[in-house]
Amino acid sequence: MRSTLIHLALLSLSIAAQAEPGFGPAPRDDEGLFLNDAGLLYRPGPDVTLPFFARGIWRSLSPRDGAASRVTNDGAWLRKNARHSVPTVTWVGHATLLVQMSHLSFLTDPMWSDRASPLAFAGPSRHAAPGVAINDLPPIDFVVISHNHYDHMDKDSLVALAARDPNTRFLVPLGNRETLQVWGVDNVTELDWGGSIRIGATQVHCLPAQHWSRRGIADGREALWSSWAVIGADRRFYFGGDTGYFDGLGRIGKALGPFDLAAVPIGAYEPKAMMQPVHLNPEEALRAAKDLRAARALAIHFGTFDLTDEPFPEPPIRFKAAAAAAGFSASDAWVLQIGETREF
Repeated sequence: MRSTLIHLALLSLSIAAQAEPGFGPAPRDDEGLFLNDAGLLYRPGPDVTLPFFARGIWRSLSPRDGAASRVTNDGAWLRKNARHSVPTVTWVGHATLLVQMSHLSFLTDPMWSDRASPLAFAGPSRHAAPGVAINDLPPIDFVVISHNHYDHMDKDSLVALAARDPNTRFLVPLGNRETLQVWGVDNVTELDWGGSIRIGATQVHCLPAQHWSRRGIADGREALWSSWAVIGADRRFYFGGDTGYFDGLGRIGKALGPFDLAAVPIGAYEPKAMMQPVHLNPEEALRAAKDLRAARALAIHFGTFDLTDEPFPEPPIRFKAAAAAAGFSASDAWVLQIGETREF
C-alpha cells in the first residue's frame, strides 16, 4: 500500500493550469447553453426518434446476444502495480477503463451499475458484469468524466469511489461539479475545454468532443461534455469519452500527441440519421485515432449496454476489419475482453 505521505505529496502538487491554446473556452449560445465547435448539431424529428425509442423498449424486454467476452480479474496484480506503475490499461466495461501510468492509477467514466438509466426498473441493462469489482481496485488517484449521460456519469459508482477513498479527485467538464456535490462527492475539479490540472508530475487536459448533455427533461446542454488527455513523463493517453467525428481531433493530435494509446468509442452508431453527429462508428473511430497520432487505438463503448440499433456484436468486428485500411496493424487496434489488462 502506498504511503500516506507520498499520496499527500502528489496531491499537494496538483494545481490548476492555464488553458491550452486553441481549445477553449467552449462556445455557448445566447441562452448560455453549451455548443459544439460546429455549432448546434442537427437533430432528427419524431419520425426517426419515436420509432428508435420504441425499439429501445423492445430491446430492454427482449435482450439480444452479443455482449463482449469477459475474463476474471481479482485486481491483485493491479494493486501491486500501483506501487510499480507498469503502464497498463484494464477494460472494466463500456467506457470505463482503469489506467496505470506515471505512478498514478485513474479511471475513466466509472460505471458499475446494472442499468444506464435514472430508473431502477427500466432502461438499458448491463449485459456483462464489470471486469473488476470496485473493492478490488487499487487506490484511485483521480477520475475523469466525459459528460453527464447515465452510461458515463453514474451516481452509485461515483459515490462508492468517493466513500472508498476521500483523496480520490474527480475531474469533470463545466456544469457537472454541482451534481456530484449534491450526491456527496466533494473532491471535484471542474474544467473548461483547454483547462488542465497537474497531478503529481502528470498533466491532465480537458479537451473538446462533439456530443451533448442531458440528465433530465429540461437541462439539455446546461453542462459541458469533453474528451481528456493524460500526459505523463513516460506515456501519453487519450480518452475520447463519447464523440462524433470532428476536425478538432486532428488539432488535439498536433498539440498534445503523439499518443501511446487512444481510447475511442466504437458503438452506438445506428440509426445514422440520429447518431452520426454525436457517435463514432468503428471506421470513424480508427480515423479519429489516426488524427490523434495514436500508436495504438483501443475500442471502448460497446458490448456492455445495448444502446442502439446496430447488431450488438458488430462494432468490434468492423473495428478489427477496418484497422489495416486506417493504417493500424492488427496488433495496434485493440479489442480487449472485459477484465483484461494490457501493457502499453
